[in-house]
Amino acid sequence: MNDLLSDTSFWTFVGLIIFFGVIIALGVPKVLVKALDDRANTIREELDEARRLREEAQELMATYERKQVEATAEAEAIIRQAKTEADCLRQNAKTEIAQRIERRTALAEQRIAQAEIRAAKDIKALAADMAVDAAEQLLSEKLSKTRRNALINADIAALKDRLK
Repeated sequence: MNDLLSDTSFWTFVGLIIFFGVIIALGVPKVLVKALDDRANTIREELDEARRLREEAQELMATYERKQVEATAEAEAIIRQAKTEADCLRQNAKTEIAQRIERRTALAEQRIAQAEIRAAKDIKALAADMAVDAAEQLLSEKLSKTRRNALINADIAALKDRLK
């Protein structure tokens, strides 16, 4: 045993056992276990929070994907409606242009007809004036003054009879 008491390994071993004894007596393992448990709980809570946040993110992503699909569908509907309206406006414009052309053609034809009538009246009036001038010239050259006065008096009398 003397050998044992002089051996440094023995005293190192005894010191180690005393050290562990003091550590156990002071409650260090409980503190370590408590610290580890607290750390484990913190990690567990962080994992739960991360899981919850992940689920929320997935829900938000699904919501935004639905909104994107709805927005795409709405945009396509707007485009279809715009094309339909454009086709309708184009058709209305064609119809309106055709009606304007018809109205202007009719107006032009009416003006042409009026111009023809006016030209015919002007020609008749000119012809009548020329005939009167020619008759006057002929009568003044071929009829004597007494004969002309007699014809005028006869025409005045016939006119008076007609007016009564």
